[in-house]
Amino acid sequence: MLNVLVTGAAGLVGGEVCARLIEAGHTVTALVHRNHDIRANDGSPVAVAKTISGDVSQERFGWGVADFTEIAAAHDLLIHCAATVRFDLEEAEYQSVNVDGTANALALAKAGEMYFLHVSTAYVCGTRDGEISESDTLPNAGFANGYEASKAKGEKLVQASGLRFAIARPSIVVGASDDGTIRQFDTTYTAFKLIAEGRVRHMPSRAGSTLDFVPIDHVASGIVSIAQDMESAAGGTYHLVSGQPLPVERFTAVIGAYPHFHEPELVPPEKFDPAQLPALERRLFRRVAGLYASYFQRNPHFDDAKFRALTGYSCPETDEAFVRRLIDYCIEAKFLAAPELIEQTS
Repeated sequence: MLNVLVTGAAGLVGGEVCARLIEAGHTVTALVHRNHDIRANDGSPVAVAKTISGDVSQERFGWGVADFTEIAAAHDLLIHCAATVRFDLEEAEYQSVNVDGTANALALAKAGEMYFLHVSTAYVCGTRDGEISESDTLPNAGFANGYEASKAKGEKLVQASGLRFAIARPSIVVGASDDGTIRQFDTTYTAFKLIAEGRVRHMPSRAGSTLDFVPIDHVASGIVSIAQDMESAAGGTYHLVSGQPLPVERFTAVIGAYPHFHEPELVPPEKFDPAQLPALERRLFRRVAGLYASYFQRNPHFDDAKFRALTGYSCPETDEAFVRRLIDYCIEAKFLAAPELIEQTS
C-alpha cells in the first residue's frame, strides 16, 4: 500500500480522489490551503490519515526546512491536484498557482524521491480541432485562456523534472455517470445555469463543435488507477475523457427539451456581436458565459488509447441521457429552478 500526499485535497476532484485512495487501502495525507473540509463527491467526509496546511505558491509550501524534509520523506507518491481553474484571472495569478505551484510540488517530490502524478487538463492542446493524441507535443501558443496556457507550462515543468512522473488530463469534469451528482457547482455549471434559465440566450458556436463532458467518477477512478501502477505509467500522459464528444446542438437541444428552460440560439462567431445583446445579457455574457464561449466553437477528439490500455477503463456513455441526468440532479439540488418555481416567478 502507498503513502500518498494529495495537494488540492479539499477540491472537487481532490476530495473524490482521496476517498477512493482510502477505499483502496492507501494512507492519505491531505494538503489544504484555506479550506480544511475534505469531502467525497457525494458530500460525505473523507477520513484522511493527516491534514496539513500549505500554500503551493510558496517555496517549500511555506513550511520550514525541517517540516519540508520530514513530509517529503514520509510519502511514496505525490498527486498534484491543486490548481486554480478559473478563467478570469490575471497572468500573475495563473503563474503563481498553476506554474510556480507545480514547480514547488515537484521540489517536494524530488526531495522525497517520490513518484509524481500531475493532474492537468485535456485542453492543453489549445484551440486545435481534430484528433488529439496523448503523445502530441504541447503547443506554445493558441490557447483559449490563461488557464489552459498555465496548465501547459506546468506540464512542461513536469516533463523536464527528471522525476518518475505521469500526467492525467481530464476534459470538462461534470457530475457522476449514474445520477449526475456533483458536490459543488462552479466553472462550467455557472455558465450552464445562465443559459438554461434564459439569462444568456445567445452563444457563438461553429458548425460541428463538440463538448467533451467526462463524469467525475471516471476521472477520480482513473487517477487512482494510474496512481496504483505508477511503475507502468511513468513517463506517460493519459487522457481522462469521454472519447465520445457531444455535438453542441445536441447538448443545447436537451436543455430546450425541458419546457421551463431555454435553448440558446447558436450564432456563427463571425455574426456574433456581444455589443448587440440586451444590456443584462451583455453583462452576464461578458462576466461569465463568454469565458466559456470558446468551448462551443471547438471540435477536439481526445484519443485515450494509452489510458484504456493502462487501466482497462472506458468512460460510461455521455449522450443526451447523461446530460438529462446532470440537469435533473441540478434541479433536485436546487441549483437550477424547478418548473413550479419558474411558474411562480413568471
